[in-house]
Amino acid sequence: MAAPARPWPPPVGAYAEERELFRLLQNMLEELLIHKPDDPIQYMINHLKQNNDDAPRICVLGPPASGKTTVAMWLCKHLDAIRISQETLLFKEILALTREAKMYKERKQKIPNALWANLIQERLSNVDCIKQVIEECMTVPLSALGWILEGFPENQEQAWMLQSSGIIPRHVVVLYAPDTVLIERNSGKRLDPFTEEVYHTTFDWPSDPLIQQRLVKPEDLSEQEMSKKLLEYHRNFPGVFRIYQKVLKSISADQPSMDVLSQVLTYVQTRHRSAAPFTPRILFCGPPGSGKSLQAALIAQKYSVVNICCGQLLKEAVADKTKLGELIKPYIDNGYPVPDNLVMKILAERLNALDCMTNGWVLYGFPRDIEQGEQLQKSHIIPNRVFFFNLSYESIMERLSQRRIDPVTGERYHMTFRPAPAPEIQVRLRQNPRDKEENIEKRVETYYRNVKELEDFYEDAIYVNADQDPHVVFEFIESCIIKPLPCKKLKSL
Repeated sequence: MAAPARPWPPPVGAYAEERELFRLLQNMLEELLIHKPDDPIQYMINHLKQNNDDAPRICVLGPPASGKTTVAMWLCKHLDAIRISQETLLFKEILALTREAKMYKERKQKIPNALWANLIQERLSNVDCIKQVIEECMTVPLSALGWILEGFPENQEQAWMLQSSGIIPRHVVVLYAPDTVLIERNSGKRLDPFTEEVYHTTFDWPSDPLIQQRLVKPEDLSEQEMSKKLLEYHRNFPGVFRIYQKVLKSISADQPSMDVLSQVLTYVQTRHRSAAPFTPRILFCGPPGSGKSLQAALIAQKYSVVNICCGQLLKEAVADKTKLGELIKPYIDNGYPVPDNLVMKILAERLNALDCMTNGWVLYGFPRDIEQGEQLQKSHIIPNRVFFFNLSYESIMERLSQRRIDPVTGERYHMTFRPAPAPEIQVRLRQNPRDKEENIEKRVETYYRNVKELEDFYEDAIYVNADQDPHVVFEFIESCIIKPLPCKKLKSL
């Protein structure tokens, strides 16, 4: 969350973040350093024409029978990517090196790592017809479409060879399960020769009778051979892990297949942290009592962003007797809502101050409806993280209606969660009129009357379950601020 040494003017920063200019520049530099073209400018022109920075580049790894094929095929369908596996390279492709690789296979010899790496590189550089039924072949390199490597790399040497060829995954998924489970799965695998889908006699039997009839038992390993393969995998995997640990996620394969697929898709939708400048502009929306002020204080304390409560900002303007403060004083004194145009002038002045532009800010209490949200946008005040706090009506009542304040010390208490420590303090506690049940109901009703349109306005917002321990809520919010937002192309999947 480090800010640049000199603050970006708000419109410039918002423009760069909205169009992901920093990420684009980072990707361009990576491509140049990997491929080292003789003509960098022409290479980057071609790279930008392909528009493939969001194309999936995924490795699906794991021991035998962990479900790599199922996961890879499912991802290909959802991401419109090319699946590359040992099977596709040896039996479904006509590549210059295919015959040489098959000869090793026929002699029951291990195919050299360099040959596998060259096969993969050749496959990714080819022009492809994705489906046989398509009459006109696509004239786009596979690297522009995106790819999923199933079972590659198998060891550290293959990984280094692929990287030296510029084949670098953005996400590496590693499936794992106990060896006993994998051995049992291996014996029950069945293959649909038409669709190449993999099923299991115990764990994943198809409901369609037609599919059941055409399933065949693949030429799987014996239990002894399976054990040997597992041993080899466990010996090689640590070396692969060391290379890809920053982009690798391990997912248990010993759970229902849909749970596995859901976790895999969630991970490949994420973006890894970037070193690009990022000035946090955080907006908290939520009903009264949902914990916005506490979370804003925690974020401000840890990351030195400016904590701005709209209501408090108005009171400070009145107390400081500024020109705008004098204008809004009658509204506050009489309990009337301050006109939006006056609120926006005070808010824009504060958010455009040097400390906000340099360190970033966290705002709550505004906007309360879509009109106010549109005014923020017109003023070029555009948050890059928006959170909606969700809390049930019963929890709101429990939190607010039992709040009390000590008029002597100003200390706040709660009748259930933080009672007064002594009887003499308990006697003198008072309740803020805002925390009476009838007033809470009005505030909650007003919030829910406007929140749907506001949620639609901030379509990239993140939703928070506020009915949890405050530190759990904080950890979730913090992770969403630090991590980049999911790729918009994949978000709807």
